[in-house]
Amino acid sequence: MDEARRDASERAREQQRGWYGEPLGSLFRRLIEDLGLNQARLAGVLGISAPMLSQLMSGQRAKIGNPAVVQRVQALQELAQEVTVGGVSAAEAAARMEEVRKNSGGAVLSTTTTHAATGATTVRRVVREIQSLLRSVAGAADIIDAADSLAPAHPELAEFLRVYGAGRTADAVAHYEAHQN
Repeated sequence: MDEARRDASERAREQQRGWYGEPLGSLFRRLIEDLGLNQARLAGVLGISAPMLSQLMSGQRAKIGNPAVVQRVQALQELAQEVTVGGVSAAEAAARMEEVRKNSGGAVLSTTTTHAATGATTVRRVVREIQSLLRSVAGAADIIDAADSLAPAHPELAEFLRVYGAGRTADAVAHYEAHQN
C-alpha cells in the first residue's frame, strides 16, 4: 500500500509540473522561505486549509481546484520575486500579503491592482490572470495538443494557447504588449 501511495504522489507531482511548471511542494516551500511564512500562514493567505496545503505539497492532491487560489499563488510568486530582489520591504510584503489574502478572485480579467501599480505591473497581472484561467481548465500538455489541432486553420489562436497556456509569463507579456497596437 505504501508503494502505491508513493506512486500516486509521484504521478500527482508530475501533473503539477505540467500544470504549474513545478511540483507545488517546491513552489510552496520557496514562497514560505522567500516571504518568511510558515505553512499555516501560507494556507491562510491562499485561502485554503492547512491540511489542503499539506496534501498539495506532498502530492496527495494534484490540482488546485479554485482559480482564485491559483491567482493568489501567482500574486505571491510575483511578491516573492520583488522581495528577493530587494524591491519590497518586509512591512510592505506583509501588507501586500494581506491584500492577496483578501482578494477573492473577482473578475477573471480584472486590470486593477490592490496596490499602486505601474502599467507594466498591470499588464503582468492581466497576463497572469489569463494564464491562470487557461491553466485552471487544462494542463500544459492538453493545451499544446489543442493548439496543435487548431494550428492549420487558426494559427493565431494556436499561438495564443501556446504562449498563454503553456509558455512563460515573460513571453506572454511580450505577446500581449505586441498585440496592443
